[in-house]
Amino acid sequence: MQSRTLARELALLMLGQVSDRGSGAEAPSGSFDLLLQQAVTSLSQHVREALDRSAEDLQQAQQRLLDSELQDQGEKQLPTVRRHLQEGLTHAEHALNRLSASLELPRLLLLADQEAVQRDAIGRIRAVLRDREALDGRIDAVMEGWRLTRLPRVDRDILRLAVVDLEDFGTPAAVACNEAVELANRYSDEQGRRMINGVLRRFTAARV
Repeated sequence: MQSRTLARELALLMLGQVSDRGSGAEAPSGSFDLLLQQAVTSLSQHVREALDRSAEDLQQAQQRLLDSELQDQGEKQLPTVRRHLQEGLTHAEHALNRLSASLELPRLLLLADQEAVQRDAIGRIRAVLRDREALDGRIDAVMEGWRLTRLPRVDRDILRLAVVDLEDFGTPAAVACNEAVELANRYSDEQGRRMINGVLRRFTAARV
């Protein structure tokens, strides 16, 4: 299961390097190895950035807690002390959340070298590129007042990979949706996550 999760993530990073226009715009077969190498490099960079952000949050948490200790403990200073404490705890929470999410990433980088993972990632990107125009049309049909083209590129690719999961790889709907939301948590934002979750729920409901 974890190898498939990583294959999805590598496929997402590979898709980001391919033109987003037209149907059947499959990359030449020889270029997939290069796309894969670049995807692994991007994943490595993501690991470094996540750890750097965790370190920054920890530093800010430490500074806020230090500020609270340096404040005069008189009654007039209590609101300021509480604010510094609250900010410190908030930064500490963010740091711990990021560290928790990042600790698994170095092991994923090792798994990314496995041939089975690489074949799975390439299979997924091939499935998306093979008939992307029709794929986008099926997603558009459940967008409810939006068009796929209005979404950020990464959100479009997450949706495409999720639909390929459902249609080509026989992935259970709950798993495909959860995996897509996890990718959105890592590479998109809260609005993107909500949009992706809603679109996939409508898509899977329409298939029943």
